[in-house]
Amino acid sequence: MLWAVRRLDPGTLHQHIDPMYRAAWALTGSREDAEDLVQDTFMQVLSRPRMIRGDAPEGAGERAYLMQALRNTFYTRMRTASRRPRTTTMPEELTPADPRAPAPQRVAEVNEILDAVSELPEDFRLALAAIDILGLSYREAATALDVPEATITTRLYRARRRIAERFADPSAPSREGSGAGGVIPGG
Repeated sequence: MLWAVRRLDPGTLHQHIDPMYRAAWALTGSREDAEDLVQDTFMQVLSRPRMIRGDAPEGAGERAYLMQALRNTFYTRMRTASRRPRTTTMPEELTPADPRAPAPQRVAEVNEILDAVSELPEDFRLALAAIDILGLSYREAATALDVPEATITTRLYRARRRIAERFADPSAPSREGSGAGGVIPGG
């Protein structure tokens, strides 16, 4: 199979910042670490010209490439951090809330969901971040994460199921055994 090869256009990377940030937050479990991870990833990608191969449309191919770079940067940071002692510093001053920011309830819900995602096993987090947060196709996610497409499908199903179970209403009747097949919204 012949792959089309094209140069990554640095001028279009700004359109991927938000999805990359959400994926990084899901991986790290921390807003601050996610910001650092995305910054490090873009710094690494922009350090020299990059070639993207594949037959995906331009934006999707870039996003798959960036997911792979994000994952690799995440692993590198984890290895580096495991060799260093951890210290914690307190913030010197608090910044005022942004008036354009979403409602506090919505922010709290998103934070709770991203916290739940960050507690998933790493393979599940990566699959969920690639598909549901970055919006990659199953094929692009499989390529970016270097696993078969069927593995992505299984990991995504299991990750979604765990998230759904975590947020399930305990007073709601169980759908198991009711013939509904345990359908999970979005799954």
